[in-house]
Amino acid sequence: MNIKSMAKRLTLYNMKKGFLYLKKYGVKDFSVRLRERFAESAVDYDKWYRARLLTDEQRKEQRDHVWEEEPMISVVVPVYRTPEVFLRQMIESVQAQTYGNWELCIADGSGEDGQAGRVIAEYQKDDIRIRYQKLSKNEGIARNTNAALAMAQGEYVALFDHDDLLAEDALFEAALAAVKEGRPDMIYTDEDKVSADLGEYFQPNFKPDFNLDLLRANNYICHLLLVKRELAEKVGGQDPYYDGAQDYDFIFRCAEAAQKIVHIPKILYHWRVHPASTAENPFGKDYALEAGRRAIGAHLQRKGIPAEVSMLNYRGFYRVKYKVRGNPLVSILIPNKDEADTLRRCLDSIREKTTYQNYEILVIENNSTDPATFDFYESIDGKDKVRVIRWEREFNYSAINNFGASQAKGDYFVLLNNDVTVITGDWLQEFLGHCQREEVGIAGARLYFPDDTIQHGGIVMGIGGCAGSMFVGMKRSMTGYMHRAVLQQDMSAVTAACLMVKRQVFQELSGLDENLAVAFNDVDFCLRAGALGYLVVYDPYVEMYHYESKTRGYEDTEEKKQRFEREKAYLCTRWAELLEKGDPNYNKNLSLKTCDYSIQP
Repeated sequence: MNIKSMAKRLTLYNMKKGFLYLKKYGVKDFSVRLRERFAESAVDYDKWYRARLLTDEQRKEQRDHVWEEEPMISVVVPVYRTPEVFLRQMIESVQAQTYGNWELCIADGSGEDGQAGRVIAEYQKDDIRIRYQKLSKNEGIARNTNAALAMAQGEYVALFDHDDLLAEDALFEAALAAVKEGRPDMIYTDEDKVSADLGEYFQPNFKPDFNLDLLRANNYICHLLLVKRELAEKVGGQDPYYDGAQDYDFIFRCAEAAQKIVHIPKILYHWRVHPASTAENPFGKDYALEAGRRAIGAHLQRKGIPAEVSMLNYRGFYRVKYKVRGNPLVSILIPNKDEADTLRRCLDSIREKTTYQNYEILVIENNSTDPATFDFYESIDGKDKVRVIRWEREFNYSAINNFGASQAKGDYFVLLNNDVTVITGDWLQEFLGHCQREEVGIAGARLYFPDDTIQHGGIVMGIGGCAGSMFVGMKRSMTGYMHRAVLQQDMSAVTAACLMVKRQVFQELSGLDENLAVAFNDVDFCLRAGALGYLVVYDPYVEMYHYESKTRGYEDTEEKKQRFEREKAYLCTRWAELLEKGDPNYNKNLSLKTCDYSIQP
């Protein structure tokens, strides 16, 4: 962000908001938020977005597009005393659409204020697609929205706030997705924010494809959302009990019933920022945050999942803590070669900090030569839940863990490097809470280097040309793009330096692929789990230090480099189609050359 842009946002209102945040959350959280809010970006988003606006040729091409079956889209808008300039701009953004088969259904809850009706009547004179109903009184956002939904006749309904704007190709892209994807139940797009005077676009939200765990952490779907009208009617529209987070609750109920959800990775919705808007005012609607928490809780209850939902310091973001059922045995598999002190530190951290006690540790010895290591083995074998077993063949990380799993007794396996130490005491409960969910196969952790910078925050396919960890080198106190570093979410892969997998899933996959002796075996393992329909969850509430490659070292010889390239080629060939399409848990507008969710230049 340039100095001019920053100064533009440092209004008296923003300064007041900053003071309120400082007062509520303290200096530490405030300073982190301030640094992240004004972090320099390699790309000026406003210029980036404007460079991608439709050309005259593209506009004409979309308007002239021949449709075999064009879906009718009902844009539904609950209006309440909307400032006239915002109301006109909202209506005109719909009229400017390059797709013509729409209707605009406006329900007006402004009460005795007749300004909205007067303005809308002007537009109705020249456009019969605009429909208007004056409500007898304001009944709240959910009921007002339901009144607009009741007017809808289209195949899809698109939820639209009264002071926001649609990109001119929003409905065209939605209709195209509806046709190409076989009429999915839900369609959503990327979005950004726009200043009240429309002078600047900023804070783009480049979203992943449908991501259940991220949705339980934040209503990332938000705008623009289209839902099949019959589905909206089936779930009963919006529930006034969740006013302030009525869209969040509605999205959950629709998603629970949906057969197919499609994401369009393109900025098609502009969320206007002004002092009264939810987009900009984080303290004026505490009831909305509580309603969001209740919406998540109700969703989990409908799914029969025992869990607690709490609010994070980041307004509108939540944590779900899943409850552990029973007391299953967990087998912790730790390959080891020499480095007795490193292993001792790992085992001590488990013993001293782990609050869940029904676990066993299998230390898998592989080609140690230091007598001190065998002395240490003798001192721990058969004591404090530790067993030492021996893999006497050449080093192969996959084969070693597969061997360890064959000797394990637990219903859940933890793959753990010997150079990892525990930070969070309830790490096994966190992992179990996820892995006991029917849809989850694997759960992974957030790892730090000893200097408290991030070593692993989930893995994205395509980063660095193959696969890479996210947020590497970012300070532990920072939360990253859209707070993604500190939110539970589904990822394509997590590192085997610290992950939990169900025994059943491990067996279904026949363990790790032994063709990948050192590199990318964890990535391939997670991708194969995903291909079977299991979720891979990144859980930032499992925190560990990782003294990376302490035992085996780095790829610092020609032989190691050649082996690394072979294994990289093996992975990229096996998952070539996924790499070509792009990681579904990422976004094609984001860079594959950095690991911080930067915009693709």
